[in-house]
Amino acid sequence: MTLYEFLGTIEIGFIFGIVALGAFLSFRVLDFPDLTVEGSFPLGAAVTAVAIVNWGLTPWPATAVGALAGFVAGLVTAFLNVRYSILHILAGILVSIALYSINLRIMGGPNKPLLGVQTVFTLLQDHGLPSYIVDPILLGCLVILLKLAIDLFLATGVGTGMRAAGANPVMAAANGIDVGRMKLLGIGLANALTAFAGALFAQLFGAADAYMGIGVVIIGLASVIVGMAILPARTIAQATIACLVGAMLYRFAVALALNADFLGLQASDVQVVTAALVALALISRSRGSIARLLTRKSAP
Repeated sequence: MTLYEFLGTIEIGFIFGIVALGAFLSFRVLDFPDLTVEGSFPLGAAVTAVAIVNWGLTPWPATAVGALAGFVAGLVTAFLNVRYSILHILAGILVSIALYSINLRIMGGPNKPLLGVQTVFTLLQDHGLPSYIVDPILLGCLVILLKLAIDLFLATGVGTGMRAAGANPVMAAANGIDVGRMKLLGIGLANALTAFAGALFAQLFGAADAYMGIGVVIIGLASVIVGMAILPARTIAQATIACLVGAMLYRFAVALALNADFLGLQASDVQVVTAALVALALISRSRGSIARLLTRKSAP
């Protein structure tokens, strides 16, 4: 792996670390398997690209608009589940399918190039700093700020209510917590984070594409599972760190697998590698749980 490949892997790892934080909110905090992210990731990219190219917005406001669009997509999914009792997985699939056509309509085609326009990355590159140094530093700072913001939010009264709604919705409702409202807010925030990551991804690689969300839900889930299987997650701060570490380890595992000549893998095999890594993480976690259970039963 060359230096540029190493730095590129770090950049993508940071971006999917943001996706992992969103997956942590939906899968772990709210216990809500959300497939909307397959559509909200390219939605954030599409809205941001159009906002920069067609609307003339500067990069940061355009990125904020893209994240807001993801929040709305998450609200729709949660609303279908809360108001009409549609199964969360099915609600996410419905919204994700609809977002595919919406993204095509927003961009006016399957993709929207960002070449020759200012992005959040070129703003710093204009000061003479090389992109291979600027991009990882900027993404790393954003990831740290988002991680700290989530830690602080989940420690507030609203955040504690959201955690209670995910852990035991019946008990939470009995204690006066509006579980439906917590779902609306939490799934909206999770998809806002995913759309924000999609907006950064598009600006980093110079284009938004309607197909760029394929496999994002697996990437987020893999990052959460791998990170929490390796690092302790007894507190919220530890859990969010584990998600970020898992995202980075996942990207490096994929990069090493694709660069291993003896495996004969190609860039198009990335989804196969992703599925294999998630399966291995789940199997190892399941065996660990069984081993702990057997140890407890055999203890005197």
